[in-house]
Amino acid sequence: MTATAYVPTQAADAHDLEGFGYHQQLHRRIGSYGSFAAGFSFVSILTTVFQLFAFGFAFGGPAFFWTWPAVFAGQMLVALCFAELAARYPISGCIYQWSSRLAGPLLGWATGWLMLMAQVVTVSAAAIALQVVLPSIWSGFQLVGGDPALTSVTGSTNAVLLGVLLLAVTTTINVIGVKVMSFVNSVGVTCELVGVALLVVLLLARSERGPGIVLHTEGVAGTGSYFWPFLISALMAAYVLVGFDSAGELSEETKDPRGTAPRTIVRAVAVSGVGGALMLLAALMAAPSVTDGNLASHGLPYVLTSRLGDTLGRVFLCDVALAISVCTLAIQTATTRMIFSMSRDRVLPFSAALGRVSRRTGTPILPAVVVGVLAAGLLLVNRGQPALFTVLSSVCIMLLYLAYLMVTGPLLRRRLQGWPAVGAPSGRTAAGRPLFTLGRWGLAVNAVAVLYGALMVVNLAWPRAAVFDPVGGHWYLRWFAELFLAGAVGTGALAYLRQRWENRRELPAADPLRSAPGAELLDDTGLALDGAE
Repeated sequence: MTATAYVPTQAADAHDLEGFGYHQQLHRRIGSYGSFAAGFSFVSILTTVFQLFAFGFAFGGPAFFWTWPAVFAGQMLVALCFAELAARYPISGCIYQWSSRLAGPLLGWATGWLMLMAQVVTVSAAAIALQVVLPSIWSGFQLVGGDPALTSVTGSTNAVLLGVLLLAVTTTINVIGVKVMSFVNSVGVTCELVGVALLVVLLLARSERGPGIVLHTEGVAGTGSYFWPFLISALMAAYVLVGFDSAGELSEETKDPRGTAPRTIVRAVAVSGVGGALMLLAALMAAPSVTDGNLASHGLPYVLTSRLGDTLGRVFLCDVALAISVCTLAIQTATTRMIFSMSRDRVLPFSAALGRVSRRTGTPILPAVVVGVLAAGLLLVNRGQPALFTVLSSVCIMLLYLAYLMVTGPLLRRRLQGWPAVGAPSGRTAAGRPLFTLGRWGLAVNAVAVLYGALMVVNLAWPRAAVFDPVGGHWYLRWFAELFLAGAVGTGALAYLRQRWENRRELPAADPLRSAPGAELLDDTGLALDGAE
């Protein structure tokens, strides 16, 4: 078939999806920029760098800057592996789908379950970030009178109220439909990109010191090695540079997903990495002082208001508030598609209801509502217990990295077995272009991505008292990562067994938990036989 026969129409994309055994239910309304916005807004450097700059600086001093390019390089390798998979499996719920097709339905289910647990917590963690900026913009946003700090009772209570209000808005947008969601998300990302560029320029124009500041540790290591404080400060970058796979989560709503999603996954990581590095550098160069303790306690908001003045600083904080809102929207959307994808395969409890799509809006409404309610419920943990919420948020990032590893690991095994086979059909996008491939670099990139992912999971889960229990006296907080993972696996096992029993009772002739959906239609390249030709 010649390239001219490939027509990038919704009909062609729907036919491609049929090759995997799925009918087109979701509406395809997302273009190239909307796909990029989905991945970039999940990362949302304005949201997360503002939240976590103080954390990284407190442990690593100015030299913590170098953790950013290190994590960026590792995550780019993961993104390249994901881009190759996105070209071959353009299906919603991509992390679950990829793992299922690479390693079988059981590991795929476990990967999807851990990813879901992490995503729901991440939604609430993003929503609560409004408390960091809104009261600084206007005192009227402190609906509960008193101290606005997240660590205070009044501040944590107000954070819950603001977070619930935001979740009500994002849930409504998700229910209305993907076209509205994509428009809001794209506008928000555009404002965030403009804001990042202007912020970097303005801070560099008000620099107090040169770029050599990133070589200073300011004595944070004491008399010991700087390696250990550096590892802890690397958690800041690790917390930020996740979620770029969201472009793949929306594959069934993206036009020409085989061609679009791979590019936008890589682009989201690249733009986030470069933009975040410039923000960190500009902040360190422009800060009034790097030794008075303000950077470690107040972070970037302190730099903005002190260097740009209250008025201009508040304008940028408004942009940060918008970035937080679209970040929450993007994470909730990705989580909703994961629930839909797994429920469609009948591998989650209440799959019949959760896998239903509204014919009018082309949106899985119930999953959006469920995610909003669960995230709002998790926000209540923050009331009077901000340390517990902080630990919960940290652990969910560890689960994200573990889920990523449960994709890149099986992919590496498949490569060692000869994937893709020499001489196998390479396939093309709906527009007739060759699929994204790493070619001869695939094995090396994949191997380093697996090594990096394993090291980051260990670093994120290491039971450090300084990270998980800074006040002391709460052993369970220090070991919370391990306890939460055990609880997630235990809860997941019960859900798995229940759904397997239900499937056997209702579908005795075909248990979806025993065979990956559409597996019989795949050739050794991972392409659907009827969807690739």
